[in-house]
Amino acid sequence: MKQFLVFLTFITLSVTVKAQTAEDSVKAAVNKLFDGMKNSDAVLLTSAFADSAILQTISRNKEGKLIIQNESVNAFADFISKQPKAAADERITFDVIKIDGPLAIVWTPYKFYFNGVFSHCGVNSFQLVKINGEWKIQYLIDTRRKKGCE
Repeated sequence: MKQFLVFLTFITLSVTVKAQTAEDSVKAAVNKLFDGMKNSDAVLLTSAFADSAILQTISRNKEGKLIIQNESVNAFADFISKQPKAAADERITFDVIKIDGPLAIVWTPYKFYFNGVFSHCGVNSFQLVKINGEWKIQYLIDTRRKKGCE
């Protein structure tokens, strides 16, 4: 019986360590995007994304109507590369990470600062795919608001 309990403990610890390692690699892929932003590094930023990645933002226009804006990864990277280092500072918190084989979802509330001044907050919703052993962002949609950011 004692051997069975030792075996069961070993299996449980192995599964926990494997899950934690997978979560850490997903976090690293997401953090690559934000490291690229902070460093105004278009190459690092684009390397976080899959070739067919989609970027979208949910916001409201002046009349308060909900709008969804699309942006290409290259256009976003080009804009970021023209900013001074540390100008684009998005501070995230990893809230939810779910992984099933080559698919991961990540939910990260954030606060965005531009040149050290608070700009807006919201939530990022990521879909990542493991391509050739490396996690890549396939889809990123976020919300943006100026109120309710406490």
